[in-house]
Amino acid sequence: MKIEQIYTGCLAQASYYIESNGEAAIIDPLRDIDIYLEKAKNNNAEIKYIFETHFHADFVSGHISLSKITNASIIFGPNADPKFDAIIASEGDEFKLGKTTIKTIHTPGHTLESTSFLLLDEHKNAHSIFTGDTLFLGDVGIPDVAQRYQGVSKEELAGILYDSINNKIKPLDSKITVYPGHGAGSACGKNMMKETVDSLGNQKIVNYALNGKFTKDEFIKELTENLPEPPSYFPSIVKMNQDGYDDISEILDRSLINLSPEEFKNVISSKKAVILDTRDAKDFCSAHIPGSLFIGLSGSFAPWVGMLIENVNQPIVIVCEENKEQESILRLSRVGYDNCVGFLEGGINAWTNSGNAIEKVDSKSPSEINNSLSEIELIDVRRPGEYNAEHIEGVENIPLDSIFNSMDKYEAKNTYHLHCQSGYRSVIAASILKANGINKIVNINGGIKLIKETTDFNYVTSSCSSNS
Repeated sequence: MKIEQIYTGCLAQASYYIESNGEAAIIDPLRDIDIYLEKAKNNNAEIKYIFETHFHADFVSGHISLSKITNASIIFGPNADPKFDAIIASEGDEFKLGKTTIKTIHTPGHTLESTSFLLLDEHKNAHSIFTGDTLFLGDVGIPDVAQRYQGVSKEELAGILYDSINNKIKPLDSKITVYPGHGAGSACGKNMMKETVDSLGNQKIVNYALNGKFTKDEFIKELTENLPEPPSYFPSIVKMNQDGYDDISEILDRSLINLSPEEFKNVISSKKAVILDTRDAKDFCSAHIPGSLFIGLSGSFAPWVGMLIENVNQPIVIVCEENKEQESILRLSRVGYDNCVGFLEGGINAWTNSGNAIEKVDSKSPSEINNSLSEIELIDVRRPGEYNAEHIEGVENIPLDSIFNSMDKYEAKNTYHLHCQSGYRSVIAASILKANGINKIVNINGGIKLIKETTDFNYVTSSCSSNS
């Protein structure tokens, strides 16, 4: 028996490859499915099943494309209603995989169809459980308001989740391994551990959902208080996972279009396309096309695309590093942004060599502002949980994910210095502000990590804040 976790950092998402005696199963695959096909080929195994723990809201799953190529059966748990051929398993249904067995455990609460899959070894002993977004390490999945079930409130979903975890998962053998669907950084939970694999026994100690810390009413309150609205792209992703989508090969065929600078400008004008710059933050600050949105491939690219480009059907043109065109398009497609209409051939150099205007983002090191904090307007663009945990005394928090609703806090005449945790999100914020006429922006290189190392600012800390 072989179990491999395939973890995608920019999505904080885990899919799984399970193999026994020449047969393989995939759990919650990404849309770009080559990795699963290659693993099966290299191991001389046949992919027999594709298990989906629920209709995902934060990424497009590869279940349909993978099934087309392999003829593997797609399996959902109870209450699922896909618009394509799939097995809708009942509670306790078992699926043979080589010498092992995968058992269905319906665990609703994150969504109504959420299901965990229990892996039994060749002796029918419980070995591990794949919990999707039901149980994370140190946390649980939030009630998925992205699906907005008619007649079911987030409080009702939280109560259902409490029952699922305590009645279905907690009674299982403490020795089994928990394989969750996400890790720290995902929007599907509030405060997950950085680890991505753990024993159920340890989770019964450290996870508030399993250790008896809360009554059911207290759990519901904890889970639903200050629950953010889901990103605008979540409902579109759910629909794609439920109804179907184009294969990656089709997306690449229509999106990998070389555009000269003149063609690039024409496409922007005719299609009202967003200019998405996926290069390194420092390169963007040095030179970029006016009006560009920076979201670099080196950070949490896909989630920020989904957070900041509201319409998944928005035409997009790409500025990227050489040979990063396909990766940019592929990673857009992971979150359902399938309308890339080309990329700038030759990149920013071709743009400038053609005599086109560029803009820059001024940058400073933390040491350059060490003695002038009282004289500048410094903005912390991190999430409220990060800010509450520790921030520079007197510095205002205007989170990046609420930037479009916070434009009235900025004035074109003022100069704003921006920082985040490491310098990635502050450049995203700078690009948005400049595109909206707030041009006097200074990015603080290295974020608060470097600020703490090189300045003597005073900090406000809290020991009870979550990193949300």
